[in-house]
Amino acid sequence: MSLMNTQYDSIMRMYAARQARSRQEYEERMEQIQKDVPELAPLDADITACQAALVRSAVEENPARRADLKSRLKNLQEQRNALLSAHGLTPASLEPVYVCPDCKDTGYIGSDKCHCFLQAEIDLLYHQSNLNEVLKQENFDTFSYNWYDGDERDSMRRTVAEARLFIENFDTQFQNLLLLGAVGTGKTFLSNCIAKELMDTCHSVVYLTAFQLFDMLSKAAFGGERNAQNYQQTYPYLFDCDLLIIDDLGTELPNSFTVSQFFLCINERILRKKSTLISSNLDMEALRSIYSERTLSRIISSYTIRQLPGSDIRIKKKLYHHS
Repeated sequence: MSLMNTQYDSIMRMYAARQARSRQEYEERMEQIQKDVPELAPLDADITACQAALVRSAVEENPARRADLKSRLKNLQEQRNALLSAHGLTPASLEPVYVCPDCKDTGYIGSDKCHCFLQAEIDLLYHQSNLNEVLKQENFDTFSYNWYDGDERDSMRRTVAEARLFIENFDTQFQNLLLLGAVGTGKTFLSNCIAKELMDTCHSVVYLTAFQLFDMLSKAAFGGERNAQNYQQTYPYLFDCDLLIIDDLGTELPNSFTVSQFFLCINERILRKKSTLISSNLDMEALRSIYSERTLSRIISSYTIRQLPGSDIRIKKKLYHHS
């Protein structure tokens, strides 16, 4: 998965800020040390000169001089360590301090992303997904089949197994999901489980309720010149994220704008082979009547459609906790 340019630039700005802060702190610390330990600078100069002479002696192939320089360098370094110790310092006190010592706050070790960069990606994706807090509570670790009975439990097990396959094959197989079911049957919970697994492997996920999606697009399109600029930024973001989750489709107030924008959104993502997960309390006939035959045809041909079983789990949980 590749970050969008704006996401990558955001992380690299963070690293640039880290480097600038580290450099400033290092320079201020060294300035203070030089004031407190004036003998250190000439000693460091002698060590540097001795190291240079040692390099030259290797080229000159002068074993006797090389041995003498090695002895002198060791003596100078011992003097330096003793001087630092006398002032409560260590050799590490004279080195820059990095947030990540492994990559020295560059984000890369050689040509590979450092582990801290990968974590920064995950943190950014969580922040931008609108799911940062909810996924702490709603994930596969907290998912329970106890709220389903008999055939409903078997059906839900199959649906969860398919969700895990969706995640497992995400990078190799273009897929879309439409989760249908009554209010409270676990559609949003399952969507969040999928979102967390993908974000934890550095995939970009954007979660929006249908109302949030259309409200955002409406304000961007009709909110004046300033929002018109946001409009240009919103579409690439919606179209380029690895997974777009549109939750509770049909709860928004439908009109010609939302119908056309919904088709544009799902069609563009299909063309770009970017996965979309939609959940709705409506059945297929209701979706057809609201969003048009053309839209439903696009969904049927490109989405795996699953009906979640059961009744309102939230009511069951409330009754259980009050029993």
